[in-house]
Amino acid sequence: MDMTTRFFEDLDRRGYEPLLAKTAGTLRFDLHEGAQTMHWLLEIDRGNLRVRQEDQEADTVVGADPRLFGELVSGQENAIAALLRGDMTVSGDLRLVLQVERIFPGPGDSRGPHHAFQRRAA
Repeated sequence: MDMTTRFFEDLDRRGYEPLLAKTAGTLRFDLHEGAQTMHWLLEIDRGNLRVRQEDQEADTVVGADPRLFGELVSGQENAIAALLRGDMTVSGDLRLVLQVERIFPGPGDSRGPHHAFQRRAA
């Protein structure tokens, strides 16, 4: 099983995500590889999650190639950085992407916040 399938199946099995307790909406992830596109639909209702492999209307549509998305869900890549570089596209409600990005794993050696702040020497 690839990382993307494992990620979405784990979300569906989890059923509830406290980090999304104030979030509601639908996101469709369109993973493009050549002429083929795999669709994953994530429905969020105040933290309750449901995942299906469907090409259905959604509040937000995220487009990426499967390799990049695998890196996102394995913590090797950051969704916001990929979006800013133009490696990933978003149409619809960008706020949903920003909220869902919080459930993507960080780098394997990270603890706590994604960014470490260091004090400057005076």
